[in-house]
Amino acid sequence: MRAVRIHEFGGIDKLVYEENVPEPTVGMGEVKVRVRACALNHLDIWVRNGIPAYKTPLPHILGSDIAGEVVEVGEGVRTVSVGDAVVLYPVISCGKCRYCKTGRENLCQTVQVIGAHRAGGYAEYIVVPARNVLPKPTNLSFEEAAAFPLVFLTAWHMLMTKAQLQPGEWVLIMGGSSGVGSAAIQIAKMRGALVIATAGSEAKLERCRALGADFTVNHTEPEWHKQVREITEGEGVDVVFEHIGQAVFDACVRLLAKGGRLVTCGATTGAEATFDIRYVFSRELAIHGTYIGTRAELEHILPHITAGKLRPIVDSVFDLSEARAAHEKLESRDFFGKMVLRVS
Repeated sequence: MRAVRIHEFGGIDKLVYEENVPEPTVGMGEVKVRVRACALNHLDIWVRNGIPAYKTPLPHILGSDIAGEVVEVGEGVRTVSVGDAVVLYPVISCGKCRYCKTGRENLCQTVQVIGAHRAGGYAEYIVVPARNVLPKPTNLSFEEAAAFPLVFLTAWHMLMTKAQLQPGEWVLIMGGSSGVGSAAIQIAKMRGALVIATAGSEAKLERCRALGADFTVNHTEPEWHKQVREITEGEGVDVVFEHIGQAVFDACVRLLAKGGRLVTCGATTGAEATFDIRYVFSRELAIHGTYIGTRAELEHILPHITAGKLRPIVDSVFDLSEARAAHEKLESRDFFGKMVLRVS
């Protein structure tokens, strides 16, 4: 089969397009999916560069966000049929540990993320447990369908499950032009919140407003946080949605109003941040780390996608053989929404 693999960790040049990669075989309780599209995430860059804790086997196929068609079902599978158009829940869990038994499989003791711990979607075929297969929304193309699972699941888990965002609350969406940021803007507006989104250019800010952001702020300006404070008439925000990390973390903590909640899922500008602990206890703030989300949450999102209330934003589509160019664009940050590899 055709696939893009890395044989060693490193830069974009480590992505190798190959046409004779062995196809994966189907086992008990598994299904084989013909990948039609696979969206990129910053996780792909981190895994490509090498994350020692992940123990990613080499050679490795990246790609966590996958849409395609079922072409083979293993013994014991009753919930999926050949020909079904599907999207994949990106987390594979043991189903036996205390986290799995309480519906928190994203915290599974032996958690595997597709495209990180095991082979992903930069390939013509992928094999996954049948439980990881969900129906593709009929109103989306394969490219659009590949662009929503990971980012909308992560954003939903952050805003709805962890932050418990309420109608009428102020929410600050950092990096609103990213895949997860554009998903968060839509979820927050659907919830009835007042949304302030940040981005790095006027063109991106305009698109954030088109998605529903009530106010926008350019986070490249030195005094960006003062603009947020002015928008809220000095009170600050109830929720901060954060995935940028070191460069903005302290300012985000300071911008929280009393009883505020910060949710974070990434650290693209650096992993170490300092902040004044006194803000946390004197204002009764909460800081939540988040890791993807649960299958149940993804099922809850699907009807909103099908109804058109939430929609994935595709910036550009590349052929599988153009994976290096797609990674170059992802690293450039010159995009809005998601990059997608077409594998058909």
